[in-house]
Amino acid sequence: ASRELWSWQEGDFSKARKRLERKPVSIERTKGSEILFGIAPCSLALSQSRRDLFRLFLKQSSGSRRLVMSEFVLQATARGVPVHHVKRRELDVLCRGQVHQGVCLEATPLRFKSLEEAEKPDLGDEENPNQQLIWLVLEQIQDPMNLGALLRSAYFLGVDRVVTSQRNSCPLTPTVSKASSGAMEVFDVYSTDDLRSFLKAKIAEGWEVVGTVSKPEDVENVPVISCLEFRWNKPVIIVIGSEGDGLSLETQLLCHRMLAIPPGRALHPGIESLNVSVATGILLHSICSQKLRHGD
Repeated sequence: ASRELWSWQEGDFSKARKRLERKPVSIERTKGSEILFGIAPCSLALSQSRRDLFRLFLKQSSGSRRLVMSEFVLQATARGVPVHHVKRRELDVLCRGQVHQGVCLEATPLRFKSLEEAEKPDLGDEENPNQQLIWLVLEQIQDPMNLGALLRSAYFLGVDRVVTSQRNSCPLTPTVSKASSGAMEVFDVYSTDDLRSFLKAKIAEGWEVVGTVSKPEDVENVPVISCLEFRWNKPVIIVIGSEGDGLSLETQLLCHRMLAIPPGRALHPGIESLNVSVATGILLHSICSQKLRHGD
């Protein structure tokens, strides 16, 4: 009888264990935290001091990923962040099925910085009165993948500052950080609740404000030129409009010029524009490459 009881208990225990293995462990989150995911965002967040960090979650791994994971353990230990080795399913639950690459980090969110916090660039430099600063201004960019891609391009190509409109704009979420390949973790992003007053103030300081448009025929009262023809020798602001509607009319009317990307063929109706982050990458490369040449 005792043997039967033992066998029943063993079988029952085995079933219970399998049930537990199937069900991901519920991990209670720290209040006010969010879950970063992906190798680049988590690694860069650990190396910076811009977030409060609570816990690092790593997939139990072997083989080629083991070296990457051991580097994460070193980074986390140096920052005093507890490390938890968990199953893939638990990471899937933590980041709601996003592509986490075996790494999640529980941390406080990043916020936009206010323009009042911004250090003033010295435009009155006697040696270089026409200092070539380039700022990127985003009006109502709502898609986190687009915002992340925009930040990645702006960081890579040498944009000095990114400013977004507060209204109808995507916040700095973990998805934005992943789409930026971690650029969001090292690059300050500013925000203004009054975009037009901000642009008017910069114009009064001597900046050129340049808008962007996919269909030149849609623009009235502002000259439109190809991005290939654009030349600049003073601080410039490039303004990018929302994914669907482009720049608002009020913002367009504050622009000195509008830039368009010339297509390479006659376009089929319905395929007449580029994704906003791709278009911005092309425009920024065209403009920033002049900055590099002048700096030589």
